[in-house]
Amino acid sequence: MMDVSNDVSILKGVGPKLLEKLNKCGIFTIMDLLLYFPRDYEFLGNNVSVNEINNDEKNVLTCFCMGCCGDVRTKTGKYLTTIRFNYNGTIIEGKWFNQRFIKNTFKIGEKYDLIGKFKKVGNKIEVVNPIVGIKVAMENEIVPKYSLKEELTDKILIKLISNCLENIKIKDNLPQEMIDKYKMVDLDFAVRNIHFPSGRNELEKAIIRLKFQELFTYSMKLLLLKRKLKVENGISFPWVKELGDLKAALPYSLTEAQTRVVREILRDQKSLFPMNRLVQGDVGSGKTIVALIAIFNVVKCGYQATLMVPTEILASQHYEEAKKLLGPFGIHIELLTGSTSAKEKRRIKEIITTETPMVVIGTHALIQEDVDFKNLGLVVTDEQHRFGVEQRNRLINKGRRPDVLVMTATPIPRTLALYVYSDLDISVIDKLPPGRKPVKTEFYNGDHRMLAYDLALDEIRKGRQVYIVCPLIEEDEKLSLNSVEKLYDELRDGVFRGINIEILHGKMKPKEKDEIINRFKGDETKVIISTTVIEVGVNVPNASVMIIENAERFGLAQLHQLRGRVGRGQYESYCVLTGNAKTDNTKRRMEIMTESTDGFYISEQDLKLRGSGELFGLKQSGDEGFVLANLYDDVKILRCAREEGKMLLDSEDPNKVKLCRDIAYSLERWSKYICFN
Repeated sequence: MMDVSNDVSILKGVGPKLLEKLNKCGIFTIMDLLLYFPRDYEFLGNNVSVNEINNDEKNVLTCFCMGCCGDVRTKTGKYLTTIRFNYNGTIIEGKWFNQRFIKNTFKIGEKYDLIGKFKKVGNKIEVVNPIVGIKVAMENEIVPKYSLKEELTDKILIKLISNCLENIKIKDNLPQEMIDKYKMVDLDFAVRNIHFPSGRNELEKAIIRLKFQELFTYSMKLLLLKRKLKVENGISFPWVKELGDLKAALPYSLTEAQTRVVREILRDQKSLFPMNRLVQGDVGSGKTIVALIAIFNVVKCGYQATLMVPTEILASQHYEEAKKLLGPFGIHIELLTGSTSAKEKRRIKEIITTETPMVVIGTHALIQEDVDFKNLGLVVTDEQHRFGVEQRNRLINKGRRPDVLVMTATPIPRTLALYVYSDLDISVIDKLPPGRKPVKTEFYNGDHRMLAYDLALDEIRKGRQVYIVCPLIEEDEKLSLNSVEKLYDELRDGVFRGINIEILHGKMKPKEKDEIINRFKGDETKVIISTTVIEVGVNVPNASVMIIENAERFGLAQLHQLRGRVGRGQYESYCVLTGNAKTDNTKRRMEIMTESTDGFYISEQDLKLRGSGELFGLKQSGDEGFVLANLYDDVKILRCAREEGKMLLDSEDPNKVKLCRDIAYSLERWSKYICFN
């Protein structure tokens, strides 16, 4: 029998070239391969009668090979190979382009399952590039479709996975009573049926079991982390006298909500238990100032602190803010990002290894192996939705149980926050600072979208600036969506002729991005057309309009984040959503955005709208490192999984104590939350 930790190179047919392709898709072990779930499925008609064949639908037809018609060179220089088959007395011609080797696959008189779109042409049927069926995928009418990169094909993956499943028995690692309680299928059945479902009902059961498995293990990880942290071995930071001077030096008074959260943080800092706190605040609620006060107290107590953010732009922004606020009090501040010069990096890393009290602001560069803090007292991570549990863990491990403060501007419903951040204590900044004007939000259906550009033009004439966000970088033939490039061409030669306009997207080099944003900050550029790369941290008080094209393609949290980029100065600001609201669900989502600017209300409504989520149409999601689960859509499963995890950890039953140890070991061993064998 095969072991899930075995390298995929042991599989028949996996040579060096294929191994390289699999590795590039993140498939190194048998476990990785089995967890490479389909992104979607095709529901096929199986051996339908000739009269029922529909040009638009895929079918599986079992045919006999009659022979090859030879290769023909087409006008475009391609080779066309035609092979004839007999399907219940009707001739089927299979046509393959530039695959002359295909004729070696077939023997005259043999039976084959052909999968494809069959088209009636006169008294025969044609099919272009059909797939030749693989036994395990053909036993039913549901064919898996995988995320394909590096010239991998569905056929290769189906073959490899079916080979694995023939040689392995997946053992269940949840207590039988838990499986029975929720009427779940066993793990072996679930893994087999997610790849090769024997029917829709079986597929649904497999998905539910695997989502539960994933969310249960995720909950266990958080609960185990919390247990580890709830030990009196942290650092106690007394409140320094200069806190009063810092408060007096602030450019504005703290809101009631900010004051409450600062108090909670300082209380945690004083205790011997390591702080592990989440600060949730809406866009613009003033989380940064709260973090800087916490950093100030730790550095003044003689320790080091770090503030980690997801983008270099945001790191530079926080660095400037910290210098302005903390610099006058003699706080040593450094900036460490990917684009810091090698000489500077060496100098900063050198200082970090001494006991010098300081704060280092940076990006992921802070969690590199060679960044070795001598005296780390506080770790602050900003924009939690970009940092997973793993990264949080890595930073924590860099110090002697430092305090941890996690900040997020993505308000999530309180009910959900309790499950998602079960390793953290939660503080909420639920009031915006005075003077912050709500952003007027409108939705225009596709045919009225030019009204948004008329408004933008009016604002530019008043001296303001404009953001335009698109879902794509390049035009996509299949989707009638506006891309950054298409819109740039349209607007540069149209409404915004003679106006400085620039493009910004994630494929650009960091230096190029920074230059474009700095020109926008300096008011040299009036309009910036971008993907969601500007969602986090670009602060331009002069920008008063945000236009979001094809708004129906974005989640509510994302739309709210994007809207938060405007309304940061003294000017009246606008957010215009354009797109096609065809379904009731989309219409309601657009209504929620236009009726409220409260992130917590929006996220609550989002949760209600999503309901149980869509079971079919799977994609490899990347949010918290999940393969299947979605924290919003699967909140009911998450709630049950967390309760079960909590009961298991509290149990003194020797079998359950052993199970907790096994799960903890699996979590250390595997990076994914679905673990077995």
